[in-house]
Amino acid sequence: MIQLRGIHKFFHRGEGHEVHALRGIDLDIGTGEFVTVIGTNGAGKSTLLNTIAGVYAPEEGTIAIAGRDVTRQQEHQRAGLIGRVFQNPLDGTAGSLTIEQNMALALRRGQRRGFGWGVTRERRERFREVLQSLGLGLEDRLQAPVRLLSGGQRQALTLLMATLQRPQVLLLDEHTAALDPGAAAQVEHLTRQLIDENKLTALMVTHNMQQALSLGTRTLMLHGGQVILDLRSPQRDGLTVQDLIAHFARTRKEVLADDELMLT
Repeated sequence: MIQLRGIHKFFHRGEGHEVHALRGIDLDIGTGEFVTVIGTNGAGKSTLLNTIAGVYAPEEGTIAIAGRDVTRQQEHQRAGLIGRVFQNPLDGTAGSLTIEQNMALALRRGQRRGFGWGVTRERRERFREVLQSLGLGLEDRLQAPVRLLSGGQRQALTLLMATLQRPQVLLLDEHTAALDPGAAAQVEHLTRQLIDENKLTALMVTHNMQQALSLGTRTLMLHGGQVILDLRSPQRDGLTVQDLIAHFARTRKEVLADDELMLT
């Protein structure tokens, strides 16, 4: 589903403070894989997601999604292939619009806007049906402005909107990090549910190593712009946070403090 070959990404190239953010990334992610991504500060985690999404263009290498070369496509040209959820619950929705208006816009992701994004009776019934799966009572608040929702409710809605059109790829960038523990657990459960039900291919960046091991089918560890660990089941099964730290130490021959990896 996702194929990266020789991806290099630089910031401030040719300047005195050049950053080589991604260093020759080669990565194959199969259809239906749910990959969690961890690493220290500056490891390249968010840069990797942004490069796949088209926010950044790599200086070297190629990117293919579902067999289609998207290397030189801009972010909006990939929008029909990719759903995204960001760390800030405010980033994925329009607060001044109602819940149903936000969902109507999500249905048209990757399409020309025009005047066809309004809420029809059929769409309203569909929205009500899918919102029931959240268990938050939002199906009874379709005409409420999104700005009135709590952070957890808003992030749950954003996640639902990102998967409404069943994208080829779902990218999650620390999407539970800004939530309180109860809301984070609820969004984490919904993440698992939507990915499983829709058989989505997903990459999730997280600062929480326990979350990285409990979710998904595969875990990548980045360091210095490179993939230094790639753990799949059954190798990943039963691993603890301390096991991950030990894997890092063996691979890099460095001693890594627990909080250094977790606080990103």
